[in-house]
Amino acid sequence: MDILIDIVAILAGFGLLIWSADFFVLGASATARNLGISPLIIGLTIVGFGTSAPEMLVAAIAASGGNPGLAVGNALGSNITNIALVLGATALLVPLNVHSDILKREYPILLGATLLAVGCMGMDDHLGWMDGLIFIIMLFLIMSWLVYKAMHTQNHDIIEAEFAEEIPAHMPMNKALGALLFGSILLLGSSKLLVWGAVNVATSFGISDLIIGLTIVAIGTSLPELAASIASARKGEHDMALGNIIGSNLFNTLGVLGVTGLIQGEHLSTGVMTRDLPLMLGLTVFLFMVAFGLRGRGVINRIEGGFLLAIFIGYEIILYYAATA
Repeated sequence: MDILIDIVAILAGFGLLIWSADFFVLGASATARNLGISPLIIGLTIVGFGTSAPEMLVAAIAASGGNPGLAVGNALGSNITNIALVLGATALLVPLNVHSDILKREYPILLGATLLAVGCMGMDDHLGWMDGLIFIIMLFLIMSWLVYKAMHTQNHDIIEAEFAEEIPAHMPMNKALGALLFGSILLLGSSKLLVWGAVNVATSFGISDLIIGLTIVAIGTSLPELAASIASARKGEHDMALGNIIGSNLFNTLGVLGVTGLIQGEHLSTGVMTRDLPLMLGLTVFLFMVAFGLRGRGVINRIEGGFLLAIFIGYEIILYYAATA
């Protein structure tokens, strides 16, 4: 009976987490737009942070509750899921053509952030407070630079029009603030519910927090990116679809791991060092290669989408055997 309650808590946590993240992004975006902030700046900052808010809150609650392995697994697993599952499924349905110069600036940044994370944690097989501080400072500097470049660019980027179409332009300020407050409170509550259920399930089945974070929690917290990317691609907003993934992975790598390191350090298992970190880095390099345009143009076709999905399925099978060993 207890395990049934835990499973219901996980499912309810996922559902409320996705719903609350939508409210949070809607309220924050509308509030910022009412204050006169450009859609491009809102899209690069608030929307990027909002899509990773579930991972950040789950990580903070898990780490503060003595389960940093769940937080690390959520961050790494979400990055792997975003590229292999979300991007793979999206490209399989709608081949993606990338035109945004802003995104082409973000590819190398994401790759650099991933190399930084792998290097810092790989030196001593540990995620500590110093690593967390470095990651948070780097995230702040990167976001500041992206905003500065966006504000001082004369030509309008194609992704700016896509952001403008998605961000509400005529929502009253009181309604926007209400949505922001409601989304924030619900985000916190649903994150706690999800972590509570996930930790209980891991304890009941004798599975490590890391594996639960890499699988159930990572896939669940990546569902907003999956829905947003597929919806954007089907509307022809290919740059927005890819931007959701790049922004989310950047926040996961520096923000989620940074928060985890600052709250409670974690010794990284052999599985993380030999399986999860190399795969996350490899997928990021693959994304950089195909989307930056080795063929002279940024295209992610159905074959590459199917290849990414096959990697995701194979990875989940490996994790299953790791959990049952």
